[in-house]
Amino acid sequence: MQVFNSLTRRSEELTPIEGNEIRLYTCGPTVYNFAHIGNFRAYTFEDILRRVIQFNGMKIRQVMNLTDVDDKTIRGANAAGVKLTDYTKTYKDAFFADLKRLNIQPAEMYPAATDHIPEMIDLVSKLVEKGIAYKSDDGSVYFNVRKFPGYGKLAHIDFDHQQTGARCAADEYDKENVGDFALWKAWEESDGPVGWDSPWGRGRPGWHIECSAMSMKYLGETFDMHTGGIDNLFPHHENEIAQAEAATGKPFVKTWMHCAHLRVNGEKMSKSAGNFFTLRDLLEKGYTGREIRYVLINAHYRQGLNFAFSALDDARKSLARIDACVEKATEGEAPDWAKKHLDDFTAAVNDDLNIPKAFASLFELVRETNAHGGGSVLGVFRRMDEVLGVIFFGKAEKAEIPAEIQTLLDQRAEARKAKNWAESDRLRDAIAAAGWQVKDSREGQTVSKV
Repeated sequence: MQVFNSLTRRSEELTPIEGNEIRLYTCGPTVYNFAHIGNFRAYTFEDILRRVIQFNGMKIRQVMNLTDVDDKTIRGANAAGVKLTDYTKTYKDAFFADLKRLNIQPAEMYPAATDHIPEMIDLVSKLVEKGIAYKSDDGSVYFNVRKFPGYGKLAHIDFDHQQTGARCAADEYDKENVGDFALWKAWEESDGPVGWDSPWGRGRPGWHIECSAMSMKYLGETFDMHTGGIDNLFPHHENEIAQAEAATGKPFVKTWMHCAHLRVNGEKMSKSAGNFFTLRDLLEKGYTGREIRYVLINAHYRQGLNFAFSALDDARKSLARIDACVEKATEGEAPDWAKKHLDDFTAAVNDDLNIPKAFASLFELVRETNAHGGGSVLGVFRRMDEVLGVIFFGKAEKAEIPAEIQTLLDQRAEARKAKNWAESDRLRDAIAAAGWQVKDSREGQTVSKV
């Protein structure tokens, strides 16, 4: 399995640091609002990565954080006049519901920032003790980027051509602002009731320290993989590396992966442009989670994805074509032509998650299955869907057939053998009245629960 490492800028074989388990940290949502489809482009990419790791027989331990304290969540809670925990709970619950709708496998852990303040204070204390962080006059604590020689290695920043020296107090800031960033932010009146006591006074953690502290708690000081959207590469992920490695003296993460931006109809998504959509917006327009997932994953993760309603309409047609083919599929040893398509599929997903090429192999399987009028390819479809997560097997799954239905099926088979079509149709209607659907093919009749 080859993946592109953002840190080294080259394709590398993915092998676990220890045993057969990949330890993966993924940047989760900032729960100040409903997640939008741009966010879910990243989460579906990470779901595909997780699935391909398991597809290759490796185990996975995934941690996805929930950022429930930062500039945005504090502003939102105070504006609404509610407690921070009550404000963020609404969006946490909505996020987990959205994950289910998109068939995204759950991570092993979802640590929330507000539950890990002591770990963050401990990490900041280590950096202060080492002289890499300092307390400002207002009680905030900043990381001194000039005292960490490796700063900029993920983003490949050339310090000589960057504006440096300024302090970056905001949680998020522009690439041009290569300056000391806040590890601990002193309490301000605008924070209202949000704050925790610390050795430097009352305040709250900076956004970047949250991920470093939580990832190392659950995955160790050095772990296999860290992922996120390309917009998180700098400053967020760069700052995570600096904090962790300056504190431990060890490499933080072996492999970094980032997915490209999503655009809507060729434009950057924004509320002012009228092209800002949450998952709920699309569901209200009549699209399904399966159709939305299909569009979000059917582009290479390192290439920009142009999201359009026409793509959702095309996804509906494509999925209907797959469904119709799966209904013809049966259990049993797959023929050689189906195994070849699975081999091509496997090569594609192991080539840096080339999902468009994997879909091409899936549709070759559909085409050839249709040409054969069906076949024992259900296992191949299931194997491909371990990665894709979009195929519906409800009608193809063989439910336990009641004895009375099996008797009618046997009678119908005899009627068809005797070319007694009237009796065959009568038995088919009797089976249908009992809630079962019969379909005929070259390989005989199949039945599924309606």
